[in-house]
Amino acid sequence: MKIPFLAGASALLLSACATIPAALPETEALERVAAQSGPYRALGYQSPFAGFEPHEPTGPAPWRGVNDAQVGDN
Repeated sequence: MKIPFLAGASALLLSACATIPAALPETEALERVAAQSGPYRALGYQSPFAGFEPHEPTGPAPWRGVNDAQVGDN
């Protein structure tokens, strides 16, 4: 228990003695809005449900008839 405490205390002590803080990255370039510089066309909104056709469940069917219909299609 004493070794982790001493390691943490020494790290805090050494970091407090540092003379020059680390420089922060330049964020000004990231905050500027990018200007469009090419011949881009405007993209229109397309609904993801544009060609959707709703289907209602038909209910359970007799299993023997369903099996025979599946075998006949193969």
